[in-house]
Amino acid sequence: MTKIYKLDYESPIGVIEIIGTDKVIISIMFSEENKKGNLLHAETPLVLVECYNQLDEYFKGDRHEFTFSYQFEGTDFQKTVWEALKEIPYGETGSYKDIAVSIGNEKAIRAVGSANGKNKLSIVIPCHRVISSNGKLTGYAGGLWRKEWLLQHEKSCNKEHK
Repeated sequence: MTKIYKLDYESPIGVIEIIGTDKVIISIMFSEENKKGNLLHAETPLVLVECYNQLDEYFKGDRHEFTFSYQFEGTDFQKTVWEALKEIPYGETGSYKDIAVSIGNEKAIRAVGSANGKNKLSIVIPCHRVISSNGKLTGYAGGLWRKEWLLQHEKSCNKEHK
């Protein structure tokens, strides 16, 4: 049985629970807790520490891509959608239709939305960058206010680096 580890990161928009093994991250989700419960300690695997540090750099505006090891857990279709999400550039957005077209199934807009909602690697697999075709913010497991904050954060950091 693989041991599972947890580490909480306190972001400007709430606590994020990082879950992983000693080798890969399997979940990065906003927690409903108001304060960190899973703290850094001597047994915390390096991959969780790397994820924590990279999230910190992201929220400080210093990181646009993530390099720690992670693993998707989902169907082949979901994994295809999640890979496509990674192609949306930092500070930009794409629509559910754009993703459906990019994976070669333009009629799968609703299925793309469903897969997007099942993403357990928030921020790293940037489901927050997906909006409706009319430009409106729709659905985000962490709450629309967080989606709006993340998009504004990336846009402002993108301007600073140009």
